[in-house]
Amino acid sequence: MPSGIHQVEINVPINVIWEFVKDMDNWAPLVPNYVSHEKLTERTSTWEFKSDIGIIKKKISLLIDIIEWLEPTKVCFTLKGQKDKYSGEGYFEAKAINHKKTKLTGYLEVNVNGKLSSAVNSKLESVLPEAVEEMANAISSKLVELISK
Repeated sequence: MPSGIHQVEINVPINVIWEFVKDMDNWAPLVPNYVSHEKLTERTSTWEFKSDIGIIKKKISLLIDIIEWLEPTKVCFTLKGQKDKYSGEGYFEAKAINHKKTKLTGYLEVNVNGKLSSAVNSKLESVLPEAVEEMANAISSKLVELISK
């Protein structure tokens, strides 16, 4: 299954990271190709993305379910395509290095089923690691910006 993982160390206390990550409204717009999201419940939301995976260029709608909140260290979620046959999971994890520094890890795994699945999954193999890195760096930059204010 195509996946990506990225870790960054940032000079931000773990509790500040938790306050930011526990509310998806803070970080959703930082996800690559983000268009919009809507909270349906405290743990369920729909997200729209622009897809530019090789030959496929369209909007993708995903249902995201938060399956685990482990304050202050981890948020785990699953995703499922609302129209397309996407499925997957991911997490954000924070580990305190000391009281001012934290290691932040982002992980995402996505699989596509259907007619073009082998071509799309092949493209996702190369695109997903870059997207996860971009997302982790954008969240880290935003956190550093917030703590600097």
